[in-house]
Amino acid sequence: KGEIHLDGDAVPSVRRYLRKADGALPPQLQYSVAVDGGEAKAKVELQVLLPHMYPHVAPQLFARSDALHRQQQLQLNTGLASHISSLASGELCVYEAVQWVKENSLSYLENSKISSGSASEEVRVQETLHRMWIYSHHIYRQELRKKIFDCAKKLNLTGFCLTGKPGVICVEGLRENCEEFWRVIRYPNWKHISCKHVENIETEGSIDNLRLFHAFEDLQFQAHGDYGLRNDYHMDLGQFLEFLKQHQSGHIFQILFGVEGKLPDK
Repeated sequence: KGEIHLDGDAVPSVRRYLRKADGALPPQLQYSVAVDGGEAKAKVELQVLLPHMYPHVAPQLFARSDALHRQQQLQLNTGLASHISSLASGELCVYEAVQWVKENSLSYLENSKISSGSASEEVRVQETLHRMWIYSHHIYRQELRKKIFDCAKKLNLTGFCLTGKPGVICVEGLRENCEEFWRVIRYPNWKHISCKHVENIETEGSIDNLRLFHAFEDLQFQAHGDYGLRNDYHMDLGQFLEFLKQHQSGHIFQILFGVEGKLPDK
């Protein structure tokens, strides 16, 4: 108990599929394993996403710990990826990943203690704000919207989700958090979604000073057409363009839609 955390809908979704196996495949299995950091007395969480064709298709693995700063976490995951790639293709490898993290995380955790005990105030560490602009053919479903908002909140991301047709999501924050958000929301099988543009901005201060948004907003504008007829339900892109310009992002309109945005004459 407490060692493995399974995504809440995993078992019900598999049961639904087994009752009617000719339907869509259930979501890819997602869970996390709490790995003991040994003498460092810190937990490392190994997040696992299993593709439907696992083990013939490699799983997505990500190790994280609150005791590690970003660079150490990156080094830990680079080492893990290198180890997994050295295994024979098609092998079951989650157990191998857990063992590798258990045997190798201690050195990263100890280095974290050393670096936190040094005079770090004298060194100005550069931070990078990561901003992703994501386009979807449409965003309607309540459970999908809940997943988007819950994930953004959990990862301390600001930005917005524009509901309707088309759908647009912007997230900004630490790079690994943005990439984790992108990994989570685009699975299990969101076909009509793509990351259109990424911005990276470096600063010697806090990345919070670079954010264009102060929260993660639920963006809804007046729509054209009938909500009941989803093919005719288009968001008012003029209002969206005005919103982008208010947040110093008017240039993104052309990147998202392929046309230059122009506000109507008042």
